[in-house]
Amino acid sequence: MKIAIVSPYPPSKGTLNEYAYHLVQQLVKKPEVTEIHILSDELPAGESFPEQADKIHIHECWAFNQVNSIIRIQRKLKQIQPDSLIYNLQFLSFGSNKAVAALGLFSPLLSKLQNIATITLLHNITETVDLESAGITKNPLKKFFYNAIGTVLTKILLSSDVLAVTIPKYVEILREKYKADNVALIPHGSFETMEFPNSKIESSSRKSVMSFGKFGTYKKVEALIEACDRISKKRNEEIDIVIAGTDNPNVPGYLEGVQSQFQHVENLQFTGYVEEEDVPSLFQESTVVVFPYTSTTGSSGVLHQAGSYGKAVALPNLGDLKELIEEEGYSGAYFAPEDVESMEEAIEHLLYDEKAREDIALQNYAAASALPLEEISDWYLMHMERLQMSKAKLALAA
Repeated sequence: MKIAIVSPYPPSKGTLNEYAYHLVQQLVKKPEVTEIHILSDELPAGESFPEQADKIHIHECWAFNQVNSIIRIQRKLKQIQPDSLIYNLQFLSFGSNKAVAALGLFSPLLSKLQNIATITLLHNITETVDLESAGITKNPLKKFFYNAIGTVLTKILLSSDVLAVTIPKYVEILREKYKADNVALIPHGSFETMEFPNSKIESSSRKSVMSFGKFGTYKKVEALIEACDRISKKRNEEIDIVIAGTDNPNVPGYLEGVQSQFQHVENLQFTGYVEEEDVPSLFQESTVVVFPYTSTTGSSGVLHQAGSYGKAVALPNLGDLKELIEEEGYSGAYFAPEDVESMEEAIEHLLYDEKAREDIALQNYAAASALPLEEISDWYLMHMERLQMSKAKLALAA
């Protein structure tokens, strides 16, 4: 089977790059997979992709915010002629410019018209996104407009052979609203599961609070920094605050502004982009992982990573994220979104209640171990094989 995947791919810093990387690492192990072609966005000048395994081929064939990306992707697919194709998408994958982003979402339809078995993994749906808290718009008229456009684009994405989503609630919404029979649940899965670590933090050890991701839209770190600074002063103890990651492509300069705003806070570290080989140590050195989200737009890859490394987490009490936790068996200390006092209470509880931290860490590790991406990759292959069998029957019938 020759597979193509359209997605940013490390060292590209585009959104969902980590998910693509870990999915490819699992698919390449499968004996039935002979080639994997990654259609990634272009890297900045001077950067290049490292050497890949024999089965993996990378093509820089589109660019964020470029209107011709949709054409370049289809040309490359025509050259490759894959047996199956996966689009790894969210609604702003192709651009911060709304028109360019919308145009890019027509790509799965064009691929299907090329008679390629097309699976679109959609990490968020517009029906569950709070446009105001996600930082998109507060204007009621614009909200109506965006929701209407979102409905149209969802119908376009449903032209894929299979539209996969990671949360059962999304399946129900899409089937009920759009009367779609090609929607499939494919859980997010944990990237890798490590041997469960001893996460006890001795009283003499430095405590570290870490947040990981692409920040600036619905992931904002101001309240987190304030909460940790208050705990440090109250307890008269140094607490490392680690902001790991980069700006969301749609909000360039966000972290630079935060760094300037909080330059007076001691032990505050901004790591910048974290290379894949540095991710394990980032999590292992953290006492608590915090999700300073004001809204959610689907399943959280960072939550699965935290579980894989046996970490306790502090989380906002938000619909999608809370539902994911309950359905997949994760646990955490909850706080009210953007509420410094509530966040302070949740983080302090995990930092200083060793038993609570250990219990949550163990539960999260068990949840991550139950759904590794190694097994989830078989779900993709199952859908690909079914689509190929259907196409073969149609060809024989013709």
